Amino acid sequence: AAPVHDKAELLAQAHDAAQRYVREERRSAVAPGTEARASLDAAFQAVPLDAPIGAAAALELLDRVASPATMRTTGGRYFGFVNGGVLPEALAASTLAGAWDQNAALAVMSPAVAAIEAAAARGIVDVLGLPSDATAAFCGGASVANLTAVLAARDALLQRSGWSVDEQGLAGSPPLRVVTSAEIHVSVSKALRAAGLGTAQVERVPTDDRGRLIAAELPALDARTLVVCQAGNVNTGHSDPFEPIVDAARAAGAWVHVDGAFGLWSAADHERAHLVAGVDGADSWATDAHKWLNAPYDSGVCIVRDGEDLRRAMATDAAYLTTGDGRVPMHLGLQMSQRARGIETWAVIASLGREGIAAAIDRTCVRCADLATRLGDAGVSILAPVVINQALAHFDDDATTDAVIAEVQADGTCWAGGTTWQGRSAMRLSVSSTTTTPDDIEVAATAILDAWGRVRARD
Repeated sequence: AAPVHDKAELLAQAHDAAQRYVREERRSAVAPGTEARASLDAAFQAVPLDAPIGAAAALELLDRVASPATMRTTGGRYFGFVNGGVLPEALAASTLAGAWDQNAALAVMSPAVAAIEAAAARGIVDVLGLPSDATAAFCGGASVANLTAVLAARDALLQRSGWSVDEQGLAGSPPLRVVTSAEIHVSVSKALRAAGLGTAQVERVPTDDRGRLIAAELPALDARTLVVCQAGNVNTGHSDPFEPIVDAARAAGAWVHVDGAFGLWSAADHERAHLVAGVDGADSWATDAHKWLNAPYDSGVCIVRDGEDLRRAMATDAAYLTTGDGRVPMHLGLQMSQRARGIETWAVIASLGREGIAAAIDRTCVRCADLATRLGDAGVSILAPVVINQALAHFDDDATTDAVIAEVQADGTCWAGGTTWQGRSAMRLSVSSTTTTPDDIEVAATAILDAWGRVRARD
């Protein structure tokens, strides 16, 4: 017979380990040391399938070996990859949601989750200032959200041309065009490829020195064109000028999609909503709750102005599926069975409210500007004006910049990654954890400048 474990006891063991981890968030190095990383493979591969160690021992091994080897993204000094740091209310909700273990595909599978996710979806649309009748659906991340929206756009544009993808497939369909910026995120390129739209169908529009699409350079659009814009350039944080782009698309009957993985949340901040003015005029949007909203991984959101366009591309049916009326998550995305991602997002929205979310977004922007100012005052080149939570730092030359990045990562006081911006190496600083404090910024700035000093001393 299969072993029966006491769920409550195992949960208590995991809870104790998690509490210890959380208490050490700001006292431990952000990046794991060499010793912690070196033990990983040997420890986990040493457990043979023919000699299982049991649940309690497995949890103990996870905590003892893996906890010290994690990246401390939740401690306020992790500035890599636009990774948010999970908020306490979201973490707690995630724990409860894990115990529930609900399948969110159909309302009949979990009436509680259906109600929670519907409220979370409405809340996101409201906080972002998007059309009140838009349909939001949870998915694995902005990459999946972009793909979902691109598929909805593809099928809608072809439907308007008298072609049903559902009935006729793609072979022989009227050709579509894609117009996007030279700075579009790689997840959009991946989504376009997965949707059957190759690079030969994509026209890239030049961008300015901040990574924004130059609207005056837009080609002529038509009713079989998908225009993809960006809210929050992944390097600079600057957004495309939505108003003239949307106006041109509307006049031509084109579809506008906005990749707004993190930058779309600027709309929730009163001080910075003007940076994405006109974004509500688009036809679809992709964003993440696990970035700037600081929900746990993974939680992407696809939003489509006309829910029927989303359902056309995503809905399916079978005799054993009783979908009922109303919002049906499996008809709004690629997945059927799916984790109830909206629970943690609802917890954040309900805990913070509109003003609390705006304040959290504002805090990270202020912290990022402070970090850039601290570095700039010390002689570091900041390569683009800081408008939200992204900054680019350049140290002397490309070789020195790369060396400083490596030194910072090895030191572990904070963590930042590298990028290339308009032909120059740069340290990419993304202040995405809403719990980052002024002290975190001061500690991080000192660590970065000290690393720069050590690199210079070696040269």
